[in-house]
Amino acid sequence: MTDVTQQAQGGESLGDAASHFSTEAHGEPAGPGRYVNVDSISPVEFLPGLGFRPVLGQRAMTNFVSFEPGAEAPRHVHEEEQIVIVLDGEFTFDLDGDVRVMRKGDVAIVPAWVPHGAWTTESHCLEVDVFCPPRQSLLKLAAAQAAQAEEAEQAPPSEA
Repeated sequence: MTDVTQQAQGGESLGDAASHFSTEAHGEPAGPGRYVNVDSISPVEFLPGLGFRPVLGQRAMTNFVSFEPGAEAPRHVHEEEQIVIVLDGEFTFDLDGDVRVMRKGDVAIVPAWVPHGAWTTESHCLEVDVFCPPRQSLLKLAAAQAAQAEEAEQAPPSEA
């Protein structure tokens, strides 16, 4: 077994558990921590069968995505780096022409501006997208949909 404290080939230290889990702050806390229960977030549905539940940090974002059978996230590009992690079910993922079926435990790394898309056939898929920096267009769309839902709730009932 290799000891993580051994020197790397270039002579630099690989580090150790004590330095990895240090309690010595080398800066000011960026803000308070918080807990989020994903099940308490109402999904935002941008396309039929495609539900998004974004959780925003200060420099990163996770988006819990549910694909119903037959749902599709069309091929697209964006400036944010994205890591896709399948939690349950399966979907087909197109990573710049490399098309694969992804299942629980599979991960895809999508660098900025690389074309990608995904779709389900007969099965569902639950996956997590990690964006760095946070995906601003997703946040704007979620806010707009939430505002529309709030307006609809506050509107007086229409008379038939």
